[in-house]
Amino acid sequence: MRFALTIIFLASLPQAYAAESTATITSAHTQVQLGPRPYALIDAMTPSALKDTLLACGDKEVKAHSFSIGHRGAPLQFPEHTRESYLAAARMGAGVLECDVTFTADKELVCRHSQCDLHTTTNILQTELAAKCSEPFTPAAHGKPASAKCCTSDITLAEFKTLKGKMDGANENAKTVADYLRGTADWRTDLYAHQGTLMTHAQSIALFKELGVQMTPELKAPEVKMPFKGMSQTDYATKMIEEYRQAQVPPSLVWPQSFNRDDVQYWIDSHPEFAAQTVYLDDRDSDLLFDHRSPRTWSPSMKALADQGIEVIAPPIWMLLDLDKDKKIVPSAYAKAAKAAGLKIIAWSLERSGPLENGGGWYYQSITEAVKHDGVLMQVLDVLAQEVGVIAVFSDWPATTTYYANCLLAPDKKEIKQK
Repeated sequence: MRFALTIIFLASLPQAYAAESTATITSAHTQVQLGPRPYALIDAMTPSALKDTLLACGDKEVKAHSFSIGHRGAPLQFPEHTRESYLAAARMGAGVLECDVTFTADKELVCRHSQCDLHTTTNILQTELAAKCSEPFTPAAHGKPASAKCCTSDITLAEFKTLKGKMDGANENAKTVADYLRGTADWRTDLYAHQGTLMTHAQSIALFKELGVQMTPELKAPEVKMPFKGMSQTDYATKMIEEYRQAQVPPSLVWPQSFNRDDVQYWIDSHPEFAAQTVYLDDRDSDLLFDHRSPRTWSPSMKALADQGIEVIAPPIWMLLDLDKDKKIVPSAYAKAAKAAGLKIIAWSLERSGPLENGGGWYYQSITEAVKHDGVLMQVLDVLAQEVGVIAVFSDWPATTTYYANCLLAPDKKEIKQK
């Protein structure tokens, strides 16, 4: 019989953190609990040597691993960027947690995937703060979908803290606010969606220190004109970094991210202590001519990125994969070129596509013909880790990446012990 073991949590962090962190890690946060999902995915695989290897790891001791990044926490089942979502991800062994960073009307930093997603990720439309939204709720009518637009920049930090997180989603056919908020995908759940505790960026840092994990903040693109009330884009990028300095977090534990290459270049040039782990989230596919199989369509080139001082690149999963003539999943031309340029690679995002029997959707678009069931997810993860050579994978359910890392990857070299 195989068990989802409960093991003492030893996070994969440099020793400097152990010396500088004074937070006591409580017993509730020091357990790695994988739950049944990794086992269900392995059971769904077609017979193979990889399946046999993964099955054989079922009773192996489990530790947190930096290969496993909690993408917005654990939003497959918990409201994203909430305390509850982050705790769930840490308990599943995520060695790195993400706060997407945006700002409020009083220029304070908070964790939200988008500056203007409060209408789909919180209960704002059911509160008095709905009156402050950029665009009020409009019910579906005359063939037009229901809509709203509520931004963190519409409200103050104090007002933001009064909101509750919900599962991201909206019902575009809704006639009422209550129906509009019932938009959770049917392969997710609202079981834990009623008390989501929103987090400021500074609160996320404090929590992550307590949990003993590394941190990967993403500076989100503003949806308001910059400068905003005197705050420039550079001020915004600087403020994010400064909150780690103020919290005395060693730069070796922080992986700043942005889709904006100007942000990335600014951090590299002006905050060199963070440069080695500054992550360029690759948005070159926004060019209509982009083809991940054709280097001449990549602007700038991989070499040009490396020459700019970028050391870590993070594309979506599909850019890193392709199919050979036998429909076997293999590294793409993009993946090979990134490695040849000396770039480290982080992939995003696993467990974000729902059931895979119909090809997997956007994240698997380059290998659709090979994606026929959920078991393919573990095969994809294996190709990313073993053949592409990614250093980490974002996942909406980190137990899956934690299981794989403990089974087939070397243990993290650095560990932080409980105080």
